Amino acid sequence: MKKLLLVAVLMATTVAFAQKRKDQEGSIKNLKGISEYTLVFNYDNLKVHKFDTEEEFLKDKMEKREKKHPGEGRGEKFKKSWFGDREERYEPKFIESFNKRFEDGEVKVGKDLSSATHTMKVKTTWIYPGYNVGVSRQPAKLNATIIVYETANPDKIIFSTNYIKVPGGGAFGNDYNSGYRISEGYAKLAKELAKYIKKKAK
Repeated sequence: MKKLLLVAVLMATTVAFAQKRKDQEGSIKNLKGISEYTLVFNYDNLKVHKFDTEEEFLKDKMEKREKKHPGEGRGEKFKKSWFGDREERYEPKFIESFNKRFEDGEVKVGKDLSSATHTMKVKTTWIYPGYNVGVSRQPAKLNATIIVYETANPDKIIFSTNYIKVPGGGAFGNDYNSGYRISEGYAKLAKELAKYIKKKAK
């Protein structure tokens, strides 16, 4: 009985996550035989949970920090870290997580792969930073569109897919920093994409 319950839970979890990906254009099978991708990360028109624009989100968070700690510049520090986390946390996490799924290096991604014939764009469209206040916590979540095209011909999209509400958080609740939580979402995104490619791009 316990085994049946466990199988049912695992199946439900798998189905739930599968519903969070929706292919948009082309086919995953078009990626067969591609061994390298130049990565491009795009955050244009990014929306943050409960805010119409990223600018409104930053204004709100900065004002709250300045009001609580006047004269300490915490608002500007938050803004700097919010943008800095992209290159310092999110993008390295995505690259590391994706590449380690291919232990023999049969497929790899990177921001400076000049030999790659194809580009993979990771366009983030929505972020929920989550929170952790000790007694209560919520993981970060993100929506992103993955777009693959010929590097020499950006208009020729061979595959694109949307991932919805990909979760990100630390083990055992040790994720008090929003940048860390969001970076784990990028790690999860890369993991699921790599698994999809390994399974279907053949």
